[in-house]
Amino acid sequence: MTTQSIGQIFDFTGKVAVVTGGAMGIGEAIVLRLAEAGASVMIADIDAEAARQTAARISAGSSKVKAIRADVSSPADAIKVARATVKAFGSLDIIVNNAGVYPSSPAVETSEEMWNRILSINLSGVFFYSQAAAREMIKSKRGGKIINLAAVAAQHPMMVDQAHYSASKGGVVSLTKALALELAPHNIFVNAVAPGAIMTPGGIAQAAALEAKGESLEEHTMRFLARLPLGRVGEPDDVAKVVLFLASAASDYITGTVVTVDGGYLLS
Repeated sequence: MTTQSIGQIFDFTGKVAVVTGGAMGIGEAIVLRLAEAGASVMIADIDAEAARQTAARISAGSSKVKAIRADVSSPADAIKVARATVKAFGSLDIIVNNAGVYPSSPAVETSEEMWNRILSINLSGVFFYSQAAAREMIKSKRGGKIINLAAVAAQHPMMVDQAHYSASKGGVVSLTKALALELAPHNIFVNAVAPGAIMTPGGIAQAAALEAKGESLEEHTMRFLARLPLGRVGEPDDVAKVVLFLASAASDYITGTVVTVDGGYLLS
């Protein structure tokens, strides 16, 4: 077996990636790291203007990062994104299923509409975008990497009023393992990353919602910090660097695995 240098292992030149929900937060950090490593990246996001601005900022005038408006809950959009990516860049080698939502809702008050919406975005979206990407990877005979964003909540609920979210992310973990087994003969690796408390715009908005229930953002943060052995809330780049590892040749003997990025939260 030919041994690659560290530089070669993390050189993504010629690789093409899709990142769903890549306009901001963890998704933006992932796009930034992939582009920095040399990959061409398609940002698929329902906020077309935010995606366009992120692509323009990261590309700095080149065509290395492009944006496309896409609804992650739409199977038709999954196909559209996969085909548009191949048309724009020539292949589809990596997909990061990052897009997700986590509105608070007590279990006894959660409507059928909200339950279905959460699962359609957080779980069904992961399946259909993985399916569309896998079809292109199989067609090209190049193999590929599928990386799904799960969550610590799949193993241990971090907040109340999040039963729908925890269920969806538990499904992502199970789906990741099933796809890894089925797609392995095609040299397609499927893994997941399970973040804990990460400081993102969505997380800040969620914490702000707690203030309406009488808990300040500071109190909420301190309560989490007390459970974190590393003593800090995570940053989007903490997740992005792990995604980069799973997308690289450094993980070429890893599939069906969930990497937890939680600052030690599950230890406490």
